[in-house]
Amino acid sequence: MTRWLGIALLPSAEHRTAAIRLQREVGGDHELRPPLSPDGNLPHVTVFQGPFLDSLDPAAELDRIVAGADAPERIALASRGVVYQPTGWVFLALERPPLLEKIQQSTLAALAPHLDRSAFDPSKDVSRFTEDERESFERYGYRYTGPAYAPHITLGRAEEAVAQELVRSAPERVDVPGTWVFDRFSCYVMGENGAHAEIVEERTLSPR
Repeated sequence: MTRWLGIALLPSAEHRTAAIRLQREVGGDHELRPPLSPDGNLPHVTVFQGPFLDSLDPAAELDRIVAGADAPERIALASRGVVYQPTGWVFLALERPPLLEKIQQSTLAALAPHLDRSAFDPSKDVSRFTEDERESFERYGYRYTGPAYAPHITLGRAEEAVAQELVRSAPERVDVPGTWVFDRFSCYVMGENGAHAEIVEERTLSPR
């Protein structure tokens, strides 16, 4: 049976609350979907997500990812602001230091052998993807790997014109924290629009 799972960095409690508040403030009178919640769809930075075969052991592979990442106990990432991403997405963009690239490489090394490639969607509209994003999607079934990796917290999705206007006006309406701190890895069940719907396994960033 195919399981739709992801690997993510989870923010500290303080920044989890800040991200939930930011979604509401950016959305204003419009509800961005899906709503973030401490008890439901958690704010997160996706490292990778996709369809997996039953051969995947989430606990064992997350242990491998943690060991391969060799991360510190906390990772602080600078904000790049609220940005629009086709089609209809509103992201909080974050910096991409070499450490995050290493974490994704460790994740892909662990998970790629377990991908259910028959579940990739060949009909997906990739016309507004960049060339790097198209190559990533073709190779892994996920838009943001390798050169296309774009660390972000998804603030939600809206109608195209609404999303563009929310992002355009965000600097006038919203004070975005300059730094975001992450302290855990999770393996999660994908929900609406790829949301972090349920924790399957969770680990501290550093095994030490």
